[in-house]
Amino acid sequence: MASNKPHILAVPLPAQGHVKPLMTLCRQIAKHGIKVTFVNAQTIHEKIATISPEEDHNMVLTSIPDGLEPDHDPNDPFLLFETLSRTMQKSLPDLIEKINCSNPNEKISCVIADIGFRWVLDIAEMMGAELVGFSTPSVATFALLLHIPKLIQQGNLDTDGTITHPFGSLKKVDVIRLSDEISDWKKDELPWSTPNDLKTQKIFFECLISNQVAYKAKWVLWNSCYDLEPAACDLHPNFLPVGPLHLHDTNMEKSGSDSSNFYAADVSCLSWLDTKPARSVVYVSFGSLATYSQQQLDELALGLELSGRAFLWVVRLDLANGSRAVYPDGFSERVSEFGKIVEWAPQNSVLSHPAVGCFLSHCGWNSTLEGVSKGVPYLCWPYFADQHHNEKYICDKWEIGLRINCDKKGIRSRYEIKMKIDMLFSNNKYTENVFKLKEMCARSVSKGGSSYKNLQIFINHLWK
Repeated sequence: MASNKPHILAVPLPAQGHVKPLMTLCRQIAKHGIKVTFVNAQTIHEKIATISPEEDHNMVLTSIPDGLEPDHDPNDPFLLFETLSRTMQKSLPDLIEKINCSNPNEKISCVIADIGFRWVLDIAEMMGAELVGFSTPSVATFALLLHIPKLIQQGNLDTDGTITHPFGSLKKVDVIRLSDEISDWKKDELPWSTPNDLKTQKIFFECLISNQVAYKAKWVLWNSCYDLEPAACDLHPNFLPVGPLHLHDTNMEKSGSDSSNFYAADVSCLSWLDTKPARSVVYVSFGSLATYSQQQLDELALGLELSGRAFLWVVRLDLANGSRAVYPDGFSERVSEFGKIVEWAPQNSVLSHPAVGCFLSHCGWNSTLEGVSKGVPYLCWPYFADQHHNEKYICDKWEIGLRINCDKKGIRSRYEIKMKIDMLFSNNKYTENVFKLKEMCARSVSKGGSSYKNLQIFINHLWK
């Protein structure tokens, strides 16, 4: 039953890359007089429980139990997703009922749920609220997920999610392709691929098969824009790209602050960047989840040193396979004049800084959009999930960056790293191409742009 005043309940997956864009979207919705209750797992809520009342007077942050036991690691997002999926099926309806009873004129009228939470569909329907899906990867990635049943039926995928022979054909299918305009997916590049752990891959794949949110939801909102992915956006009529979302939030863009970050940013890196020439610095960040072996981090450190270029490197405390990284002997002393290492950086502000000339990235979709919208070319180092396909956008479709390739042992060597840094800085093509995309993204969120119009369509719908 619709309320007198629209009231949104927003439910993100418990990970930095999911909470941040959904909260940014909800800030924009709240600015239009619509109340938003943003629901996190308790563990996540404690990290971002502060919010600016001046900017978000229609927005409330709350939490539900996360189901973690005392001996569980609260920083393990995959464990948190598993435990939250059990507790949410009771705690979320209880929360909605409590909200509805507290103010009958502001009942929950719409639930915006991350598409990974497939069971929220049933909860929303049960509580009489409209369901809207929200997706953080590219439109192309989720278009692939929607095609899974058809790909299985055609024999292109088996029930484990592995590329196989089509029925009645002797020719092995090496790639999955949705259209000529969308980059393909190879065997180990599928969003659910875990080549060294087929059991986990099967579980993940079965979860994706059973996800019906995008089929039943009237809208699926995307942190993307039509001009970046026209072919993928055209595949489904209920896809509504409204991004890049961070460009809508002009206050955050100017200040560089963001209350949805899980980590405290080291802003000293900005004054350090002030001392560097324009477009001279390599910014290195692998997001909030990726981890690497100590051997691989040694090669990265030595590659940055070999390049001789100034670098800003984000090294989380758990980057070395869950532990603190150890640097090669004498590395810190040798690079002290041109290198800076921080545990977390204010990424939007860093990418906006004129000194940054290259983004060495894991190619997460949020980071991809942030770099593109700031006009920074890429060096690609994908880790998992959709990041391999994002790399294809960057290197093949848009031509705004280069791959850093692995050797036969799966290691990206110091020499490969140095070579690709040199190649990127010596060719203006990548900078010229990414500046065109920067302008495209800016137009999309400006008045009259595709994302601007789509967001207005959705907000007007909420008020009906």
